[in-house]
Amino acid sequence: MSGRPSAIGDYGFLSDCHSAALVGRAGSVDWWCVPRFDSPSVFGRLLGPDAGHWSLCPTAAFEVERQYVPDSLVLRTVFTTAGGEVTVTDALGLEHGARGHEIGLRSPHVLLRRVEGSAGAVEMATEFAPRMEYGLTVPHTVGSPDGVVARGGPVRLAISGGVALSPARGCATGRFTVHAGEQVNFRVAFTPSSGEPSATDDADGATLEDTIAGWGSWVQQHNGYEGRHRDAVRRSSLVLQGLTFQPTGAVVAAATTSLPEKIGAELNFDYRFAWLRDLSLTIRSLWIAACPDETNRLFEWIADASGHLTDERVQIMYGVEGERNLAEHELAHLPGFRDSRPVRVGNAAWDQQQLDVLGEVLDAAEQLREQLGELSESTQELLITLADRAAASWREPDAGMWEARDQQRQYVSSKVMCWVALDRAIRLAPLLGDGVHLGRWEEARERVHAAVLAKGWSERAGAYTGAFGSDDLDASVLLLPLVRFLEADDERMWATIEAIERELGDVGLVRRWPDDPMGFLICTYWLVECLALGGELARAEAWFERATSYANDLGLLSEEADPDRKELLGNYPQAFSHVGLINAAWRLTQTADQTKDDE
Repeated sequence: MSGRPSAIGDYGFLSDCHSAALVGRAGSVDWWCVPRFDSPSVFGRLLGPDAGHWSLCPTAAFEVERQYVPDSLVLRTVFTTAGGEVTVTDALGLEHGARGHEIGLRSPHVLLRRVEGSAGAVEMATEFAPRMEYGLTVPHTVGSPDGVVARGGPVRLAISGGVALSPARGCATGRFTVHAGEQVNFRVAFTPSSGEPSATDDADGATLEDTIAGWGSWVQQHNGYEGRHRDAVRRSSLVLQGLTFQPTGAVVAAATTSLPEKIGAELNFDYRFAWLRDLSLTIRSLWIAACPDETNRLFEWIADASGHLTDERVQIMYGVEGERNLAEHELAHLPGFRDSRPVRVGNAAWDQQQLDVLGEVLDAAEQLREQLGELSESTQELLITLADRAAASWREPDAGMWEARDQQRQYVSSKVMCWVALDRAIRLAPLLGDGVHLGRWEEARERVHAAVLAKGWSERAGAYTGAFGSDDLDASVLLLPLVRFLEADDERMWATIEAIERELGDVGLVRRWPDDPMGFLICTYWLVECLALGGELARAEAWFERATSYANDLGLLSEEADPDRKELLGNYPQAFSHVGLINAAWRLTQTADQTKDDE
């Protein structure tokens, strides 16, 4: 059974809040990194035909319909053939008995697949072909009393099921027929090579039923949002939870590495890490989606990950357990998604200077001030240090929020986020103890504000632009009203919003800058919020509907989309895009409610 992935949106997303798997419409698991999101893949056909997969589908021609089990990340795919119909249910198992905010704190590291006959008789075929370490290792596959064990490098996988599987070189295959009312279960258990995997060990209780119940209990505790686009917000909140490494609370930017921003191009990066840039917007979206426990844990994680700051640069991103060194290298043996090279592991942006992160952390703290209560000395020290850094370094150039790798510039969004750091620190000052430098922060805040107003505006563009002295529009300046730097109806700010809508939104989604060929989904959701803040609710709603229409049939979004091909692009599913959806839906709700109150 050979095959290559055709479209990013063809994949469904599974998570156990430790790792993630992607399942194609044709029933092939083409991505699974275990035991962590950023672990080397054991199924990696997403990035190369020989990098491993586990296919399970009818042998005859079939049609497909699929959906998630309600309020879960358990996927059901219905295959219909001329001879009958079967349903395949896929999940990464949750620990037995874990409920609500406890789900995913520990993981049994098992991939579960169930085939159920619903009509007629359907012959099924399966091919279990793991390839450890991103396809570098072809494992030994040997029969066992329970099924088949695959051993390769540092990983062992044990597969068991209700049918016999025939081991061969690097794989195990089987064929079986399922009649209406029959059920066949498969289970793959992961252990490090030093462990002893047992495919039939049910001591952890990781069953489909328990996994569905675990997700359902989480939703019951986090279902307080009753505003516009409730179903999309609920699905997006589940995606964010699925992208959360529960042991620490870190939210990874996406479940994948190197899915291209443009097919055949080189902008392919590893997103399986946690960015500080996402922090304040993610915290707001989790609060909107009624996930208060997750917001607290997320902030605690970044406080721990940062550690004691001295003179070193404030790092912009970390591994899920707080790792700092995320050195980047290329996997030359992989051709990439639809031949989009290079495939990268690690991300060199970890060592960039990006001043905006100072504002993201302090904005997050200010949003959580009621929940955080009395701040520990280490947290006080962290927040004071970040404010002092903003006051001292806001004039410096940096790589900007789009992580430019060519040169540093005086990015407007970076200056604005330094203003946010200072503004929020001033608001938090009563909670920060004796180390507050209030006068210095207030003076610097005014200087930053004046500099942006004077140097960020371009008469030629008739708008605030991406960098001081530039005439090029940049969608990042849509953040100005969202962080309360300027009101949306400020004359120059509104001119900027309309210029971005007109010139960067000309493809139907908002691009980041004029030469960007693709629409960037969170930028489009930022435009929704800005239009809503400016009182243009109908225009805002139209942009929201347009952006959300790019979600696949399961409600999943990637980073970007090709408006010509109506195709999702970039790493997937993308936390930032789902964060943008939640925040924009909330803004539409708030604006609509305010409009009613004013009538």
